[in-house]
Amino acid sequence: MTIHPVLGVLGVLLGASIATCTGRLISVGLTDLRGALHLGADEAAWIGTAFNASMMFIGPFSVYLGGLLGARRVLLACATLFTLVSVLLPFAPNLPSLLVLLVFAGLTAGTFYPLTLSFVLRSLPMRYVLLGIAMYAMDILVTTTFATSLEAWFMDHLSWRWIFWNGAALTPAMMILIYFGMPWQPLPQPKKGQPKPNWRGFLYASLGFSLLFIALDEGQRLDWLNSGTIVGLIASGVFLLLVTVVRRLRMPNPLINFRFLARRNTLLLGAVLISFRFVMLATVVAIPSYLASVKGYLPLQTGPVLLEVALAQAICGVVAVYLLKYIDARLIITAGFALVAVACLMNATLSSAWSGANFRPSQAVMAIGLALAFNGMVGAIILEVVDTGALDRPIDVLTFAGYFQTLRLLGGEAGVAFMQHFISGREQFHSNALGLGVQLGQQATSQRLFLLSAGMISRAPGVTTATERAAEVLGLQVRQQAFTLAITDSFQLIAWAVVCCLVVVACMQRVPTQYQEVVSAPASTT
Repeated sequence: MTIHPVLGVLGVLLGASIATCTGRLISVGLTDLRGALHLGADEAAWIGTAFNASMMFIGPFSVYLGGLLGARRVLLACATLFTLVSVLLPFAPNLPSLLVLLVFAGLTAGTFYPLTLSFVLRSLPMRYVLLGIAMYAMDILVTTTFATSLEAWFMDHLSWRWIFWNGAALTPAMMILIYFGMPWQPLPQPKKGQPKPNWRGFLYASLGFSLLFIALDEGQRLDWLNSGTIVGLIASGVFLLLVTVVRRLRMPNPLINFRFLARRNTLLLGAVLISFRFVMLATVVAIPSYLASVKGYLPLQTGPVLLEVALAQAICGVVAVYLLKYIDARLIITAGFALVAVACLMNATLSSAWSGANFRPSQAVMAIGLALAFNGMVGAIILEVVDTGALDRPIDVLTFAGYFQTLRLLGGEAGVAFMQHFISGREQFHSNALGLGVQLGQQATSQRLFLLSAGMISRAPGVTTATERAAEVLGLQVRQQAFTLAITDSFQLIAWAVVCCLVVVACMQRVPTQYQEVVSAPASTT
């Protein structure tokens, strides 16, 4: 069989896009799924948790599977199962069956991420590594933003079933690309005298991280530590992680090298990744929440607002990768995060009169900032791998991929949980503060109720009914203003998070090997 590595690279990039898109489609389309499946809010909340927690579980475990079986076998087997499960998901007869299928979908799709970047780095010639960064960055960023428009199009032209069938339609193409692009390799054999790979440590770590992920995902809905379920999840997750540490100290696993991670830039880049996942909430959570809650936008209306960001990110991403060849990645990260802070401060002037069009200037700045920050961050991560010589050591590459996959999922979910709690708390604060100025008997309140009642008297059976409806409308207006102020506070919070991240970036060391040397090295040897 003729092998074309470029096809394999396209295959793993498509796999990462499928996993990202499926998770976002489930999140954005949760309301539509509730209506189609006749589920309550509490029941439907477990749909996204089942899929994403399963991806969290398989993230660290993928290191074990990739080292034991090889990336090609893992990806082809998991892609086949993911396609089958995605086809069956809309036909689940009840919620338990649906959740079981979603767990299998998450377990299989979760292998697409950790094995992507490592294969791209080890398969592309060094002179094309910048192209690989651009493709990977656009793959993740654009897919995350584009999913809202895609879900709205499915609901408007097809059906809710395509939230699941989208992955089933694309995964066979991924399998073909991997089959003809990834070389077949014999099963890895442990070296003589080296301890045999063991799955128990990976199982404990994966299960521990998954339990913590579920606690973060369901914490706001179940009232955090006031819920026995959340306390049990946190306690169990922490216990399993402690067991993992003890087992690691007693029986080191040859498929993972923690010493490789104990580098200054590696640890700091992990903090930058968590920060990036948090600042992305400005586009993923804050703006859609405002448009949906205050302006009553549907995904079909919110999609075009975010789609403009996706297009700008694709263009700016190419520019950012070009700059990586001549400019230190730390400077690009700094410029990107600084632009994100500027965009958040622009959005901090938000008022309840804003519509989707009012976000266009800030979204343009946000798109440029996110593209620069993400490409610079991925570029810095890859430079760290190249500089350490890890590309010649598959164990180190798998360890590196598993580390950043775990941080990406767990850190991102921690950011979402914190933002939800923050917005809820600030909304209650502003609602109470505004409520102090809206009291019966006050002149301003009486005038407002009088005007609202006068506007409703023609559509009400009597004056009493009109007055009651006016009071309800006034209460809604107070809550609307309170939520608007809470969203404004969230933009200010993200801006301060950017400041903290820039301090972290300032502490990073300059990598001796820069991209100009990496790209030109192969050319000089030919």
